[in-house]
Amino acid sequence: MKKLFLVMLLAVSCGLAVADTVQLKEGHPETYTVKKGDTLWDISSLYLEDPWLWPEIWHINPQVENPHLIYPGDELKLVYIDEQPKVTVAERGPIKISADENVKLAPKVRTRPVESAIPAIPLEKISAFLSKNRVVDVDALDDAPYVLSGEDKRIIAGAGDTIYARGDFNDDHKTMGIYRPGTAYIDPETDEVLGFEAESVGSVRVVKLDKDIATLSVNRSSQEIRINDRLLPSEEKKVVSMFYPKAPDQDVSGLVVSVEGSVNNAASMSVVAVNLGERDGIQVGDILEIYQTGEVVKDSVRNQLVQLPDVRAGLLIVFRPFEKMSLGLILQTDKPVSRGDKVSSP
Repeated sequence: MKKLFLVMLLAVSCGLAVADTVQLKEGHPETYTVKKGDTLWDISSLYLEDPWLWPEIWHINPQVENPHLIYPGDELKLVYIDEQPKVTVAERGPIKISADENVKLAPKVRTRPVESAIPAIPLEKISAFLSKNRVVDVDALDDAPYVLSGEDKRIIAGAGDTIYARGDFNDDHKTMGIYRPGTAYIDPETDEVLGFEAESVGSVRVVKLDKDIATLSVNRSSQEIRINDRLLPSEEKKVVSMFYPKAPDQDVSGLVVSVEGSVNNAASMSVVAVNLGERDGIQVGDILEIYQTGEVVKDSVRNQLVQLPDVRAGLLIVFRPFEKMSLGLILQTDKPVSRGDKVSSP
């Protein structure tokens, strides 16, 4: 869909109230040309010490329908407006301005396809995970229809095969996913069951429904489909395609529950689960800081054991909140992230 967009200003304040939280990064560029493959996170990192503080630095023109879109080829320039450093998007060549000169920027409208705008963060890094596994409660799997048999009584099936399933089918669900119960997400502190991983093994199309027996055509399979695998309807809750990093609306603290892929440690661009969810006020785009518990060392002078302060390990962004837990993408990390590491509002 084509829309009109007015490119916004990146307002970076160093001397006013924002100065307490937003700082220009040392060595920031005076000019920068947006390239294909850039993200808003990347560009914010060029100018700011804390890229997640984008709400504090984007100066939104009220005439803009969606001010968060910039495009490859846009030239960013650091200028001074009302004695404050600002980054502006210029498409018509250089802007020559002295550091002590006040500038009034007039709005300009341009037409660009929304698809060509650079994303907020690299969603392609997590798209494969988002399109497959789900987090559900135990009843959702126990009560779901299940694979009864393959064609000719086969016990395994794959893409292109016909399979049969039994259960309570909804006539509105023409396509469904096939899932296998995975690991349980357990709160490391309270032992509360936060949810269950539903591991995606494929998708099917409903060909025929005869009472509680469905004939299904397998569209996709990531691994062999087995008898007793469960069928769930396509999710109504879609992953937001454009979202922007922000601090949670309220102070929160929690723990990393697990690392995606059942590995021990996570690095940048890894997916982790945390024990904070919608009941804690967590929303899509919330940024959480990751901390590791400080080491215990011996004070030889006082002959005591001393707990050192927690060490900041990185940042994650929540891309999928559930009632009791959330999935997040590690944006940056200085240390490997593990189950039991702490997360909190930045």
